[in-house]
Amino acid sequence: MALDLLLIGLAITLFPLPVMAFVLVLASPRGVRKGLVFILAWVACLVLVITLVLLLTGGTPPAPRSPPSATALWISLLIGAGLVGYGVRRWRRVRSGAIAPKAAEESPASAHKGASLWSAAALAVLLQPWGMVGAAAATVVQADLSEAGSVVALAAFCLVATSSLLAMELSMVFAPERSGNALMELHRWLRRHKEPAIIGLCLLLGLWLVSRSLYQLA
Repeated sequence: MALDLLLIGLAITLFPLPVMAFVLVLASPRGVRKGLVFILAWVACLVLVITLVLLLTGGTPPAPRSPPSATALWISLLIGAGLVGYGVRRWRRVRSGAIAPKAAEESPASAHKGASLWSAAALAVLLQPWGMVGAAAATVVQADLSEAGSVVALAAFCLVATSSLLAMELSMVFAPERSGNALMELHRWLRRHKEPAIIGLCLLLGLWLVSRSLYQLA
């Protein structure tokens, strides 16, 4: 379970769309405060999903090959297949020219000048990669709260899944001018390379989930 959650957390934190949106939030007026609200809403979603799963399982994993255990594996398998399909679909659209990098650069400050704290929180919820979070939820079914290792794995998942946002937020707190320039460079880079990043993350995580689920179902 710990390895699966680590890989899912890495995919979530590296997913380009929320990272790009977070850079825009930080570049807006009162960006650090809005960034904090974004992070809190982001973590709240993760904690809520984990809590709901643990309430359903009672903090005790189902017996191997039992119906609940098999159901969780099938859900993980379907999510993995969905991620692979999504990655392949985007790859085909890029190859066909239906998706192309945007040539025009938008000013982050002007784009989010009117953004409020509530809109920052809403962005965090809307841009959460929910397919990957769903894969994490199917994995959390295996958590045993009576074991310290499971508790550490759950906490580590939340930390890893938020690590890129935390790093950007802290950099803006302690070195705002230098970090602001670096984050703008990151944003420009992601605008040019977000499609390969999205496709690669979806394919890699999706194939991992499919192979792991098939192995455990066999």
